[in-house]
Amino acid sequence: MENIKKEELERLVGIDKVNIFFDIVDTITLLYDMEQVWNNGGKKWTYEYKFRKSGKTLCAFYFKENTLGFMIIFGKDERTKVDEIRNELSIAVLDVYDNTQTYHDGKWVMLNLTDYSLLEDIKKLLFIKRKPNRK
Repeated sequence: MENIKKEELERLVGIDKVNIFFDIVDTITLLYDMEQVWNNGGKKWTYEYKFRKSGKTLCAFYFKENTLGFMIIFGKDERTKVDEIRNELSIAVLDVYDNTQTYHDGKWVMLNLTDYSLLEDIKKLLFIKRKPNRK
């Protein structure tokens, strides 16, 4: 899976979403030293790209036709921290968060990325999940 070409992603989701993906990946890479892994996207997605360290996933991007998804999973303690910063998050993110079902293993929040408007919210959510480990 490591050799997925940028052109293939552009055909799948469009050049604008691919640029958003690479820009957000660059931002995350500046903050976190983590393994970055391409996988098959399962039944619902074509590809998955995730950030992992010590067997734990920080976040993942998902690709399918014309769609770029960003997923972050919050456990119980992390959900409490999200509630503490609700007033700092956009209505768009809160709407998705509030309407996402909570399972026994956490709240699997999937954001649909169409532009850069959610970038600051994504950073805040990542900081809840894990403190940056790069200086």
